[in-house]
Amino acid sequence: MQLLDGKATSQQIKDELHVSVQSRKESGKKIPHLAAVLVGNDGGSLTYVNAKVKACEQIGFESSLIQYDDNVSEEELLAKIIELNNDDEVDGFIVQLPLPEHIDELKITMAIDPIKDVDGFHPENLGKMMLNLPAFLPATPAGILELIKRNNIDTSGKDCVVIGRSNIVGMPLSIMLSRNTNPGNCTVTLMHSRTKDLKQKVREADIIIAAIGRPGFVTEDMVKEGAVVIDVGTTRVVDESKKNGWALKGDVDFENVASKCSYITPVPGGVGPMTIASLMINTLKSMDLRNK
Repeated sequence: MQLLDGKATSQQIKDELHVSVQSRKESGKKIPHLAAVLVGNDGGSLTYVNAKVKACEQIGFESSLIQYDDNVSEEELLAKIIELNNDDEVDGFIVQLPLPEHIDELKITMAIDPIKDVDGFHPENLGKMMLNLPAFLPATPAGILELIKRNNIDTSGKDCVVIGRSNIVGMPLSIMLSRNTNPGNCTVTLMHSRTKDLKQKVREADIIIAAIGRPGFVTEDMVKEGAVVIDVGTTRVVDESKKNGWALKGDVDFENVASKCSYITPVPGGVGPMTIASLMINTLKSMDLRNK
């Protein structure tokens, strides 16, 4: 079993981006600027946004964090998005999800200028992704593919299952893995709550990607020997042994599954850091596109 160390791989990417930024500084060129909009005080979202800001500092990007109380109106949030769209100093920005129930997430996503949509959620970017045209790829799926690529894992002709059909991870990832690219060329089955014989189908897969948000869902009996397992899950569960009283758990029963795998991601330290690295790549790309 080989651990897919997302933390180490993301650091490699950040080091590469840092060199690029230093070169820009020395040439007197613009430095990439990422803005993040956070609504409410959800602990997980705040931790994630802070990690993005920290990554910007490490690489040398400029960053802005815009925070609102969870009672902010949809109109006020939309006004801020329009302001960020028109701000030439900001190269890319994200609106951290989920949002409070009174705010329409689709309306917010649609309001973001596609060329600043570094999360890759806008329909224009998703459509281009499906057609294998240049676009901002969704950060988590792109990070997973980069992790696979940098660990020289062969995906061509492999049977892959993606458990979970969210618009953020499962659906785009299933398309990206089936495209004629590297990584790619998989035969992909997208699984969800209505899938029949799910366990048996997972057991036959060469590559298993769990993105369902249910801790420990993928168990030892669902994994064949030598499978590659990518765990996207990050659910907070009570853990009194931890100082903060909780721990992050993935969708895979890591302790019992790991010994059967050829490769497996840990939680934390697997997919999460790669998501942030992909966001940084998209921010640099956004700046280059806007300043041709």
